Amino acid sequence: MSTLDRHDTIRAVAFGGEVLRLLDQRRLPAAETYLECRDAADVAAAIRDLAVRGAPAIGIAAAWGLVLEARRATALGQPLPAALAAASARLAAARPTAVNLAWALARMREALARAPADPLAVLAAEAQAIQDEDLAANRRMGALGAELIAPGSGVLTHCNTGSLATAGFGTALGVIRAGFASGKIAQVYATETRPWLQGARLTMWELVRDGIPARLIADAAAAHLLRAGAVQWVIVGADRIAANGDTANKIGTYALAIAARHHGVRFMVAAPSSTVDLATPDGTRIEIEERDPAELLAFAGQRTTVAGAVAWNPVFDVTPAALIDALVTERGVIERPDAARLRAAFAPAARGAA
Repeated sequence: MSTLDRHDTIRAVAFGGEVLRLLDQRRLPAAETYLECRDAADVAAAIRDLAVRGAPAIGIAAAWGLVLEARRATALGQPLPAALAAASARLAAARPTAVNLAWALARMREALARAPADPLAVLAAEAQAIQDEDLAANRRMGALGAELIAPGSGVLTHCNTGSLATAGFGTALGVIRAGFASGKIAQVYATETRPWLQGARLTMWELVRDGIPARLIADAAAAHLLRAGAVQWVIVGADRIAANGDTANKIGTYALAIAARHHGVRFMVAAPSSTVDLATPDGTRIEIEERDPAELLAFAGQRTTVAGAVAWNPVFDVTPAALIDALVTERGVIERPDAARLRAAFAPAARGAA
């Protein structure tokens, strides 16, 4: 087993022919249990309720959700176009900010349109391709991102961007895995990531499992840590990257980018090319999901605020492109991303001319 393989042992999304098995991330790290989804409604509920999360992972899960729905409709003799249209709408509405979800559903529909004769086989092959390509992209991003990091560096990451959020290896956490394996990264700091504690529950679980030196910090300790000089890079993922490079990610990312720029710490976004949305001109056009305020009013099911208290619970924010030093995708590194650089890298005409 290679060094990288030792850091790539988790698979949160696994299709078994009749069911889609999803590692229930709401129960980590206390218990490793799997949900079994048998149709698109089950998958949509798992996405909406955060049993599966992370932009690439929910796109992969949604693709398999259409496979399950096609199997269900075929077994019941229901019209397949209507069933898939309804399932696509249900899945797309589960989490609106992450573009990978809509991208994966559109790719599944396009594959079926190209080869409608055997819909079950076509859909299954396309879903598997989406999953396999994501894993390969993560390995590639890990290598590219690690090359930017000086040996012995400290890095800070926010939320969870690892194997749990992807087909495997991870986006930002993939860069960290590759950086540690190559001797570039000496210490990782992970924010707790309120209110769902993805950093505390999930990222730390992955890092400890892989034997990567990691320390958990409170979200509010990040600026103090950056000021202390312990961190050379902040490395985060993305749920949607607008055409000008503005990037939506977990709430709190914007504050980290501001603090990093103030303290001379470089800021890296690692995300697959499917996260780039050239149809969205800038960050002001990105829909920001707001979840139930009750998530802020309680902890582990126990009310922590006074009766009558109200809350506001946006779960993403937008980091302006001007605060991003490097955007890493499987297609390469874009330093100081802007509209011209993204168009050159991702516009169909530009790719065709390359």
